Amino acid sequence: MRPIQDLSSETARALEFLLFDIDDTVTQNGLLPASSLLAMEQLGASGLKLVPITGRPAGWCDHIARMWPVDAVVGENGAFWFSYDREAKTMLSGFAKCETAREQDAAKLAALKTNILARVPGAGVASDQFCRIADLAIDFCEDVPALSQSDIEKIVRLFEEAGAVAKVSSIHVNGWFGDYDKLSMTRTCLKTRFGFDIDTRNNAVTFVGDSPNDQPMFDFFKNSVGVANVRNFELETPPEWVTQRPAADGFSELGERIIKLRQGSD
Repeated sequence: MRPIQDLSSETARALEFLLFDIDDTVTQNGLLPASSLLAMEQLGASGLKLVPITGRPAGWCDHIARMWPVDAVVGENGAFWFSYDREAKTMLSGFAKCETAREQDAAKLAALKTNILARVPGAGVASDQFCRIADLAIDFCEDVPALSQSDIEKIVRLFEEAGAVAKVSSIHVNGWFGDYDKLSMTRTCLKTRFGFDIDTRNNAVTFVGDSPNDQPMFDFFKNSVGVANVRNFELETPPEWVTQRPAADGFSELGERIIKLRQGSD
């Protein structure tokens, strides 16, 4: 991983989209600091479109699309995208699976929840589960005492043995039924909402993240960035760039660097 200070002005000026994870990427110790919102506003003012790509639930994403200075949001690790049209006052959206399929999946996830909680003492259902529409989030450190790595791996294994996809974030193991992920729904969102093709215009996008469930994005985007806490994980393909500071501080560091380069002051 190269230090973000080595990012060139040519690369920064070519960017059209900045995609970013939320937890431990723009948050710090579970809080969203003013510095992150300010960075989003300033990056948007520089001409970039901003799209959070998160494992957080539909209920949160409705709020994010409406209230944050962003252009769209991909939620539940690729289950859907939302984008609020502020002029028409309409929430636009797209889903990986139809409502009937999601209802069928919910029954299987309910059985999985019972099994996981019985077999992994100390694991909990994520406190935001009530507003999820497509996945099951098992908490291993957000609102419960931190579980061991072996317990986290066991949760993943129980999901996979049931035929579900499982991804580890910095706080949860998220499991769902379906072949979608953050990258596939990002592709759909940007194409449908903005007419933008990430496969032919890869260099015009950067993604910022911090954990294993960001791996598909790190793999795909040539200009992917990890905030410094990404070093806490072993990734098959690390991001191209890394900040000096962790979490929200790293996001602000990246924002400052991109804006400075786009303004031609470096």
